[in-house]
Amino acid sequence: MTTTQLHGRSPIHAYLSDDSHGNWHDFAAAHGVSVSALLEELGQEMNSKKMGDDFDINLAVNLATIIKRARKTDSKRRRRR
Repeated sequence: MTTTQLHGRSPIHAYLSDDSHGNWHDFAAAHGVSVSALLEELGQEMNSKKMGDDFDINLAVNLATIIKRARKTDSKRRRRR
């Protein structure tokens, strides 16, 4: 069993343009979080929205809340190491 599996985490992989890759990292650094924590919390937020027939494709998310939760996620990960 790998360390990743022990902590209940799975890898995600995507190929992004150089600009997009830089934008993700710049945004994360400016807000004191990791890109992985941002993705984790954004995914949680999107999944918590009702996805029925009347699903609003213009999903509104509160970035301040996501950033706050992402900081907590990063903090928990650092404590596990």
